[in-house]
Amino acid sequence: SADTATARPNDTVASVADALRQLRPSLKPIFVGTERGMETKFVPEKGYELELLRVLPIRGGGVTGALRGAARAAALLPESRALLRRHAPVGVFSVGGYAAGPVSAAARTLGIPLALLEPNSIIGLANWLIAPFVQRAYTAFEITDSNFAPHVVRRLGVPLRAGFHAPPYGLRPPRVRVLVLGGSQGAKALNEVLPGALARVTAALEITHQCGRAHLEDVQKRYEELGVRARVVPFIEDMQSALADADLVMSRAGAGAVSEIAAVGRPSLLIPYPFASGDHQRVNAESLQKQGASVCVVNTEATENRLVAEITALVGDTARLEKMAAAARSAGRPNAATAVASDFLDLVGLGPSTQPQRAAEVIEPKEK
Repeated sequence: SADTATARPNDTVASVADALRQLRPSLKPIFVGTERGMETKFVPEKGYELELLRVLPIRGGGVTGALRGAARAAALLPESRALLRRHAPVGVFSVGGYAAGPVSAAARTLGIPLALLEPNSIIGLANWLIAPFVQRAYTAFEITDSNFAPHVVRRLGVPLRAGFHAPPYGLRPPRVRVLVLGGSQGAKALNEVLPGALARVTAALEITHQCGRAHLEDVQKRYEELGVRARVVPFIEDMQSALADADLVMSRAGAGAVSEIAAVGRPSLLIPYPFASGDHQRVNAESLQKQGASVCVVNTEATENRLVAEITALVGDTARLEKMAAAARSAGRPNAATAVASDFLDLVGLGPSTQPQRAAEVIEPKEK
């Protein structure tokens, strides 16, 4: 997509795998995905084993495509059962995606403990289909909990990479440090509208704008035309430090993005991606707004005039920014990966009071 909806989705599942290994070094996380997914790149980079299934998408192809995808998923049940028998995992951990259905169904037929992680406010299709069969459902938003039996829900937040901690919030005059984020590919709407809006804000700003590689030259040129000094970068590797250094963050509202902002404790102006599945980004952003940590401006209302007004009001009110930062920090779950991994180990019988009996964990990466 030209306007990306999610920031680094692979970090969520990788952080759980890393936490499992930290808690139980003898474990061997094994990922299951498809050849079209991002897992083909990030899993080998992390040094984990990857199994691939030839799964067809259920959504996006109309009724015919849905029927074909469902038929293919059902046909993969024997292959999925064989995969699980071969690795003999202590548990299956789903984060959605096309491979989740067949492997999760196979796990239930073999009596293997099954858990899922739903990081978004609106549950994904794969997780919705397997929801009735899981023994654990790890969620981040209250609205998501109703999809599961109450006794299986653990609202522990979105697992993040290590390091999403920051010192207490504090403005450092004379400039307000603004961080614009749009995901690794950049958010087209933010790249087009925010430079003009920021140029019209009369307060002194120090701007860092992460725009995605495809938009780098256009965004740099736009700021130059406006006579605005801004640090424009295609990608930010050290997101923890970038967020910690910001006074105000402007971003889309994917689960990873809002969770990182909250974990570091920074006020934000969120512009949800309007075409995210189930409009979950809007729900994510509104959840943070209700807690007093963010201002949500839906995409259709994110005009230059509206953004100038919102940004001016925020940067001109130090007390408000400090209250928003405190609210964000209260909502943040920087240790979610460890909390999820620890509870999952308890579920499969490898908690502190038990001894490892089998060495494999099967984790299904979420495909985009």
